[in-house]
Amino acid sequence: MREAYIVQSVRTPGCRRGRGALAYTRPEDLLKTAILGLMERAKGVEKKDVEDILIGCAFPEAEQGLNIGRIIAQMTGFPDETCGATVNRFCASGLEAISLQAMRIMGGMCDVAIGGGLESMSIVPMGGNLPRPHPELAKTYPDAYISMGMTAENVANRYKITREMQDTFAFGSQAKAAEAQKNGKYKEIVPVEAVRFKEKNGITVKETFIQDFDDGVRPTTMEGLAKLRPAFAAMGSVTAGNSSQTTDGAACSLIMSGEAVKKFGVKPIAKFKAYVVAGCRSDEMGVGPAYAIPKLLKVAGLGTALDIAGNAIFEINEAFASQAIYSLQQIGLFDEKYYSHESDQRIVNVNGGAIALGHPLGCTGAKLCAQLMNEMQVRGVKYGVESMCIGGGMGAAALFELCD
Repeated sequence: MREAYIVQSVRTPGCRRGRGALAYTRPEDLLKTAILGLMERAKGVEKKDVEDILIGCAFPEAEQGLNIGRIIAQMTGFPDETCGATVNRFCASGLEAISLQAMRIMGGMCDVAIGGGLESMSIVPMGGNLPRPHPELAKTYPDAYISMGMTAENVANRYKITREMQDTFAFGSQAKAAEAQKNGKYKEIVPVEAVRFKEKNGITVKETFIQDFDDGVRPTTMEGLAKLRPAFAAMGSVTAGNSSQTTDGAACSLIMSGEAVKKFGVKPIAKFKAYVVAGCRSDEMGVGPAYAIPKLLKVAGLGTALDIAGNAIFEINEAFASQAIYSLQQIGLFDEKYYSHESDQRIVNVNGGAIALGHPLGCTGAKLCAQLMNEMQVRGVKYGVESMCIGGGMGAAALFELCD
């Protein structure tokens, strides 16, 4: 089987739903920015060389519908020969797109492809514009449609993840992100020409501005977090402060075969090694990474997370602090030296996670890949592991190996 390589990986900033800098920027324009930024960084590779664009999207409708994968190819000036498609695995959609393209390359069916993810949660609401659950299934198996917030409460209650544990973890995520932002760590970001509307002399006018940073990173204190009310259950422990931010964003990666890497004379970042999904109970979907990461490492023949901890970093999506904590407990990495903002040995979400940087659903898998590729190069670690929970009761995980 052939090898598949991540040659470049970029993302737009992640900005808060509704109130953030990208709230009025159409999702196609976010994705356009990411893809053009990707191609600009991929020196020596032209648009005509890309065979296919696969985009993950959790709610592929309205402005981000109509097969955004093909539309974006046309919107960004790729030739007619460059095809496009859209894939949906909810929170893992972006990673699914990257992995499917990598597997096509490994199978000899493609040489140069783009995999990415997109979600404008400001423009297309959670659940879509017209959700219609099946009535009989809703009666016999209501957990198929359960609120993600309630699954986080279930995880907290069943596995004794306290409010203090969740708030401490959330505080650390914000602190890591603030430090990274201050020190210019997010080299994978491509600035977006964003849109806003203002009233001037009684007329609404459209303005553009450049957004080049994640706008959800905010000063946080433990005292402030403790004052927040539960968001999903009256006597619960899951709050807006220890949950991921719903955000807007796009991200993508250029993936190539070994033959193409040689042909175009490019230096790849990392080798795609493996991708798995694992199922779990719908009403505790957040525990997905606790199943997916061990399965991934078994497939790759690498033992456990602790076995590679000395030469790896992990991006584990923080949909909620409760599920992130439980997942880390189960894979052996819930140790402050591995995740704390105060530890210089940290290897988990080293520059902050979704609690600070946001979770733009279908984009997240591609976004985490971009963050992972950037930090793997900075640290020179051999392995990068990316994982997330998925609505409906699943987990996904992918393994990358740094190129020499």
